[in-house]
Amino acid sequence: MELSQYLSMFIDESREHLQAMNENLLNLESNPQDISIVHNIFRSAHTLKGMSATMGFEDLASLTHEMENVLDLVRNHKLEMNPFIFDCIFKSLDSLESMVEDIIQGGTGKADVTQIVAALRSIVTGDYNKPQAAAAAKVEDPVKGIDLDEFQYSILEQSIDAGFLVFYVEVSVQENCVLKAARAYMVFDVLERNGEIVKATPSVQEIEQEKFDRTFSLYYISRVDQATLEKEILSVSEIESTVIITVDKESLTEMSRPKAEVEAGRQEIAAAVATAANMADGLAAAPAPLPAAKAAAKPAAAAGGGVPIANRTIRVDIERLDALMNLFSELLIDRVRLEQLASEVKRNDLTETVEHMSRVSSDLQNIVLKLRMVPVDSVFNRFPRMIRDLAKSLDKKVDLIITGAETELDRTVIDEIGDPLVHLLRNAVDHGVESISERLAAGKSEHGTIHLRAFHSGNHVFIEIEEDGRGIYREKVLKTALKNGLVTQEQAAKLSDLEVYNLLFESGFSTADKISDISGRGVGLDVVKTKIQMLGGHVQVDSKPGLGSKFSVQLPLTLSIISAMLVRLGSEKYAIPLSSIVETSAIQKSQIRNIHGNKMVDYRNSVIPLVSLSSLFEVPDFNEDLEEETEIVVVRKGDKQVALMVDEFIGQQEIVLKSLGNYMTGLFAISGATILGDGQVALIIDTNALIK
Repeated sequence: MELSQYLSMFIDESREHLQAMNENLLNLESNPQDISIVHNIFRSAHTLKGMSATMGFEDLASLTHEMENVLDLVRNHKLEMNPFIFDCIFKSLDSLESMVEDIIQGGTGKADVTQIVAALRSIVTGDYNKPQAAAAAKVEDPVKGIDLDEFQYSILEQSIDAGFLVFYVEVSVQENCVLKAARAYMVFDVLERNGEIVKATPSVQEIEQEKFDRTFSLYYISRVDQATLEKEILSVSEIESTVIITVDKESLTEMSRPKAEVEAGRQEIAAAVATAANMADGLAAAPAPLPAAKAAAKPAAAAGGGVPIANRTIRVDIERLDALMNLFSELLIDRVRLEQLASEVKRNDLTETVEHMSRVSSDLQNIVLKLRMVPVDSVFNRFPRMIRDLAKSLDKKVDLIITGAETELDRTVIDEIGDPLVHLLRNAVDHGVESISERLAAGKSEHGTIHLRAFHSGNHVFIEIEEDGRGIYREKVLKTALKNGLVTQEQAAKLSDLEVYNLLFESGFSTADKISDISGRGVGLDVVKTKIQMLGGHVQVDSKPGLGSKFSVQLPLTLSIISAMLVRLGSEKYAIPLSSIVETSAIQKSQIRNIHGNKMVDYRNSVIPLVSLSSLFEVPDFNEDLEEETEIVVVRKGDKQVALMVDEFIGQQEIVLKSLGNYMTGLFAISGATILGDGQVALIIDTNALIK
């Protein structure tokens, strides 16, 4: 079977399961007695383990299996969660995410996880809080001396059924042995050449670190007989003695079998039996998989319980959606052209057909756009874990409250917005929320709160990050701004609080007393601003000293097809995005004021700047100054407004955004172009660039 064709599916599903485990683990940390959450984590881990084993990513499968051992004890009430166990499982998830990322980058998914595996195994044995006790422990009953989980128990049981020999082996090194770990390693090497070790006590990691007295024991599968095995082990230098006991099904049944679901680990069991069957030194081929193992495959497949939902969902490569969008954009251009021709020909049957086609294509347009829309939850879902780790590292208590995670954005925007939000959130935890002592001294709760909100407004999506921390102090910001030469003393006196706070987004600006490696208020905020502006959005900050700050990010709903107002400037046509237009109007030349050399116009009890587009774009055959009356378009960016003078309004139209390519970069106030129905090209005005 060609596994590479399933790699994309494996990556997507692995990410989903890892995210689910992260979220459930955070929930469990808040409600450690809720065993149903443990069941959910266990199911995700089990599914991930099965997928990894099937795809041949053994390190992934092994680490997940060690996590399962811990979770199995918790869900069967044999172990209670504590901070050490939580940290170990979180670190395990980090390692799994790194492995999956390595696979995405074309790697093998292998990683050195010996330390985390040792920690997980110490939790299972109970040695993590009594390391010395484990080293000194003696095995009294050979067969019952090592606790087996269901997976290990089943491997031994099925191996016996398959005709293999199963042994319990106890090895003692000489009392005067200097390199105990080296001798143990040599024993393991001998055993692994002739069979497969199922479980060792102490763990392999502890043995490597010489965290054992003189004796270690293990369960072992082989086709080599007991006498040969004993001879091989005793041939290793400085081995004092070995006890080898053949284990049959009767002795296995004496052990208390775990209560985990029978389905758990079936695929891995079959794989382990097959591995043992193909051992070196001329071992015989394994018998066919047992009927029990085959029968278990069907219940495991149905265990998800979400079949109706799964059948209603398919995964589509983003490149296919991009191709569909490009084809539809061409269709949209042709539709506009047909509408124009139909209005000129004036034939009823042609007009009716074109109108019907317009309605159908409008519905199709909505569907195509929705196909590209992704809930912001796909970005937000990684933040709770990040905030938890950050708060812990800074010895702070921070609650993250997410609202509006179902709000949808274009996939292109989603892919790019993650990093800016990460920086803003890290900034909020590091410099926004105070330490516990500071908060208590200020009469606040020791728990800081960060609100992460997303919501629609018109053709935009707003994302807000608000915390109840120390806030931003105007004087401190202005002091730094003056020091860096960003503003003069005269300008500083005239700036509003909001304008002062937004100086944080200037390049290299920082008010931090010391720069931390987590974030710095202002360090990198210019990068955040640049990234968001590249996406056609903008960001601003507001704050109340002592009460907290709020960063607000405005983003376009989509970057492919937008509604725009087409305007004429002489013989040239331009498009202004409808989402930025407040209203259109006409003004008389006498209404235009000149204030300090700048054109201004009265607008709804205020005075706003007036921009001549013909002068800005050097239109050869139109000049507003020669007109007694001129049309204006009032556009806004945040709470600032500007009036743009135009020659004529053509009308509202759905337009397809086209890039100007690599040869026309850095054009002021132009964000792209669109092709009109008559084949003409209209430049799209970037109104944000016109508002300072």
